[in-house]
Formats: sequence, C-alpha cells, structure tokens
Amino acid sequence: MKFGFVMFPTSKAITPGDFGTLLEDRGFESLFIPDHTHIPAITPERDDVTNLAPEFKNGLDALVALSAIAQATTTLQIGTAILLVPQRDPLITAKEVASLDVLSGGRMNLGVGPGWIKQELRNHGTDPDDRWHLMQERIEAMQQIWSHDIASYHGRFVNFDHITSWPKPLQRPHPPILVAGHGPHVAERVIAYGDEWIPMLRPKILDHITEFKKTVRKPGSDQPLPVTLFGGELRDVDTYAAAGVDRVLFWIRPADTARMTKTVDRIALRLGNRLS
Repeated sequence: MKFGFVMFPTSKAITPGDFGTLLEDRGFESLFIPDHTHIPAITPERDDVTNLAPEFKNGLDALVALSAIAQATTTLQIGTAILLVPQRDPLITAKEVASLDVLSGGRMNLGVGPGWIKQELRNHGTDPDDRWHLMQERIEAMQQIWSHDIASYHGRFVNFDHITSWPKPLQRPHPPILVAGHGPHVAERVIAYGDEWIPMLRPKILDHITEFKKTVRKPGSDQPLPVTLFGGELRDVDTYAAAGVDRVLFWIRPADTARMTKTVDRIALRLGNRLS
C-alpha cells in the first residue's frame, strides 16, 4: 500500500514545493491538492460553509501549487483531490493537466469530483443538478484532446470541432483519472470515464471498497481497479490494506515548516518499514 498526503497550501504555510520535498525525502509516495475556486460568503442552501476550515477559502490554486511541487521533486506522485471539473473550462484544464504531466515527468494524477457547494457551482454558471453530467462530458472531452492530434467532441454541455492542443501528456493515453463519490452510481462512473476510485473516509466505506475491488472491472479486463482512500487515519492502515485500499492519503492542515516537519516525521516513524 502507498502513502501520501492531502493539503490545502496557503500563503502563510510551508510552500508547496518545500512540502513536496519533505514528503519525498521521508519516503512518502504522493501529495494531492484540493480545489476550490472560492467559497461563497453566504449561501441560502443547506450547504454548511460557515464551519469550513480557513484554508478552504485561503488555499492556493490547485494546479498552480502542483506546478511548484512538480519542479521541486523528482519521484513524488502529484495529483488533485479533488479537482472540481464542473467549475473549470475543459480546453484550459486539458492543457494545464497535460502541462503538469510534462513538467513532472509523467507523475500527474487527476482526481475529479462534481462539487458540493451549490452556490459555488452557480457562481460558475453551473446548475447543481447538472454537475455529474457536465463533469462526465468535460472529462470525456479532455480525453479526446489528450488522445488525438485533432480533437472533436459533441455533447449537451460541451461542443467543439477540429481543435489542436499541445502538449500531450507523457502518460498515455492520459494521466490516471480518479473519480470521487460514494453513491450507487459511482462504479458506473469509474468504469465510464475513470481509471481509479477515490472515496472519502466515512462510515461503511471499507465494506464498499471491498465489494468494489471484488466486482468492478473495466470491459475486457479481469483486473481490479485501484482505490485511493481520501482522509485515512494512521491507526487504521492495516485495516485499509485488508479491505483492498491501494493508496491512503492523510489529510493534514497547513502549518509552518517546523510544525509540518514534526508532524510528517511522527507519521513516518509510525509507518516504519511500510514506507520502504
């Protein structure tokens, strides 16, 4: 099993590049960055944004932060956990993700999700009821861009004809796409346009992961699909391994370099030879 971290980098915490270097030096496999373009100050919906940690609204842009990490490291896997695709233009995002894969030497992992703060979605011109369909079309459109010299896509929300976009990702046909979600349709979505599943830690999730690993296959393949557990607890890593989890991402709050180093060293010591 592989081990990594999720962190919202902020302007007052350890820099993304320094954090990536710290993790790489300690033997961790990956660093994933969350994504929120903004947080609505007031929302009339049931979405509870008042109790979110400050880094949700203060966090640096995910893809910009990953660029810094890519340049500071050589082996560390980088990724988004998760990129809110319904809030991002697919042509721009396709170029950004491909550029990150090139700059990192093929280490990019694209975790994707539909978003959950309804007013945040509306501020981007997205009807929250359309977010899953919109996300699928934008991912499929990006896959076309990454895989073809001249790409076209025609859907309900995304339409373009005969475009060229470079660079292409180093990973072919594209970086792994990790699909978030926990509902009854998540396996269908992973099969349709993803390569892996990235669920968040919650009650019963290990039962769902066990079933997913046993039953979900891409057409024509008998290989189980990888699962990255978002927000895992250090004390339960053996239980995660038994359930079939391939990667655990520990959620960590942003802090200065000294405090972050102390926290990472404590976790590395607890994991011991699991990091080797």
